[in-house]
Amino acid sequence: MNSNLSDPAFWSRLQFGFTLTYHYLFPQLTMGLAWFLVYWKWRALRTGDEKYNQAVRFWAKIFGLNFAVGVVTGIPMEFQFGTNWADFSRYAGGVIGQTLAMEGMFAFFLESAFVGVLIWGEKRLGPRYHFLAAVAVALGSWLSGYFILVTNAFMQHPVGYRIEADGVLGIASLSTYLLNPWAWVQFAHNQLAALVTGSFVVTAVGALYTLRGLHPIQAQLYLRAGTFTALIASVLVAFPTGDQQAKMVGKHQPVTLAAMEGRFVGGPMADVAVIGQPNIAARRLDNPIEIPGALSFLAYGTFQSYVHGLEEYPEDAWPDNIELLYYSFHLMITLGTMFIILMAYASFQHWRGRLQSSTWLLWVLMLAFPFPYIANTLGWMTAELGRQPWLIYGLFHTRDGYSKVVSNGDTIFTLIGFIGLYFVLGLLFLFLIGREIGHGPDEEVVGSRGEEAFL
Repeated sequence: MNSNLSDPAFWSRLQFGFTLTYHYLFPQLTMGLAWFLVYWKWRALRTGDEKYNQAVRFWAKIFGLNFAVGVVTGIPMEFQFGTNWADFSRYAGGVIGQTLAMEGMFAFFLESAFVGVLIWGEKRLGPRYHFLAAVAVALGSWLSGYFILVTNAFMQHPVGYRIEADGVLGIASLSTYLLNPWAWVQFAHNQLAALVTGSFVVTAVGALYTLRGLHPIQAQLYLRAGTFTALIASVLVAFPTGDQQAKMVGKHQPVTLAAMEGRFVGGPMADVAVIGQPNIAARRLDNPIEIPGALSFLAYGTFQSYVHGLEEYPEDAWPDNIELLYYSFHLMITLGTMFIILMAYASFQHWRGRLQSSTWLLWVLMLAFPFPYIANTLGWMTAELGRQPWLIYGLFHTRDGYSKVVSNGDTIFTLIGFIGLYFVLGLLFLFLIGREIGHGPDEEVVGSRGEEAFL
C-alpha cells in the first residue's frame, strides 16, 4: 500500500481494508461451521442419537451470533463503494453490481430466511425439515461466498466484459463472468480455509470442555470432528487448491508472483525462499534460505520453467508494498504448514486414544483457534496487495478509483468512528459468545428414540 499519508487513495484503502478485515472474521466462521451442522443433523437422523442434535443446537447459536455481527459489519462496505470508491463503482458497477445483487437477493436471503428456523424451529419443524433448514443455511452461506468471490475474481482476472460507448464496463457474457476460472479456484481455496477456521474453533471448544471436565460426550464429539476435518481441510488448502491458486497467479499475474517471492531476477530453476528479507533498494533478497527449483515447479509444473523477475517490468507495474506482500504470503504458508502438522499429530493421538488425556496438547488446541483467522487475513492481504496497482487487473488503476470529492479528513474521521464502533461491537460479541460457551450444550436425559442418553 502506498504509504503517502497525504494521498486520499491511501486512506480510502486503509478504511476499506480495516472494515473488510473486521467483517470477514465472522463469515469465515459461519461458512466453516455450516457443514458441521448439516453433518450432525444427518447423523441425528440416521442414528437417533441425541448428542448430535445437542451439538446442532449449541453451534447453531454460535452460528447465529456470527451471522448477525457479519450482517451488521457487512453493510458499511456496500456503502463505501459509493462514498469512497465512486469512480470505481461508475466504471465497473455494470459488471460487479450483478454478482453483488445476486449475493443479496439469492444467497443472503436464503441463509437469513432459514438461520432463525435452524435456531428456534426444531420442535415445530421436526427432524427431517430441521435437517433441510440446516442444508439451506449451508447452501446460502457458501453461495453467498461464491458470488462475492466471483466479484473479486473479476478484479483479479477480468473476463466476460465489454467496454460500453461511454467508456464504462458492461456484461458481454454473464456465463463467462460467473464461471471465471479464477473464481472456481479461489472459491475452493477460500471455502476450505473457512472450513479450517470452523474446525479449529470446534476443536478449541472441545479442548476447553475436556480440560475443565465438562460435557464429556460433547467434548469428545467436537474433538473428533474438529481435528479430523481440520487435518483434511488444511491439506486441501495447501494442495490442490493453494497449488492451483499459485499457478493462476503465475499465469495471469507474473509480476505479482515475483513480488510474493521477492524475486528480482528472472530465470529457470527458480528457488522458493523459505526465509529472507526483501531489499527493494538493492533489488535482492537478503539472507535467503531457498529450495532450489521449487518455484519453477510449483508455478509452472517443471523445474526448468522460466519464472519472471521484477526487473523485467517497469517499477510502476510492481505491487506498491512488496515487503508487506512478501511477508503476508510467507507467514500464511508458514501457518498453513503448522496447521497440518498440529492436526496430523492430534488426529494420531486421537487414533491412539490418548488425545483427551494429553493435557499439553489440549492446551495447544484450545489456544490455536485465532491462528486460522490470522492466516485467512494474510491470504486476503496477499491477494489484494498482489493485485496492486490495479483495482481491476490490467484495466483500471487504484489511483483512478477513489472518490475525489471525499477529503482525507472525512475518511480519517469515519475510520476513527468505525474503529470505536467495532471495538464496542467486538466486546459485545465476545461477551455473548463467552456466555454461550460458558453455558454449554443443553443436556438431555432421553434420546430421540427413547433410549437413555449418555448425559
